[in-house]
Amino acid sequence: MLDFENLEKYQENNQIEAKTALGGFPQSLWETYSAFANTFGGVILLGVKESKTKNFIPVDLPDPWALIDEFWYNVNDPNVVSVNILKKEDVYIQTVEGKRIVVINVPMASPLDRPVFIENNPLKSYRRDGEGDVLFSKTAIFGMIRDAMNLSEDFNE
Repeated sequence: MLDFENLEKYQENNQIEAKTALGGFPQSLWETYSAFANTFGGVILLGVKESKTKNFIPVDLPDPWALIDEFWYNVNDPNVVSVNILKKEDVYIQTVEGKRIVVINVPMASPLDRPVFIENNPLKSYRRDGEGDVLFSKTAIFGMIRDAMNLSEDFNE
């Protein structure tokens, strides 16, 4: 859980991603959603920019509700992302220093849901590496699919 009263103490890492989102919904969010879901989970912050020292600074989103609406519409579209692993309470508006930001808590996906991928393409499965989103190798993707199929068979016995 982030301490929003001390947001400036945070930097992007393997479980936190900040996106300014002042120009509208950032499409790069889906790579981060996939990466967090496929690794250890994480928090995506919309309405937060990085300072020159890479610390977080909130910016006031003009319409955070529109970003949330667009997020929910797209996270449930299998052409955008393979699976929605979120609950309603995972996405909310937080006020920081009088500014509204959107918080998206992405849990780690279950082995049955991995790999979580984007654009209806399993080869667009990402993992989190430091503060970046990196494509999985084909070998890793096929391994996750094989593991999910084996687990699925175990549940059907």
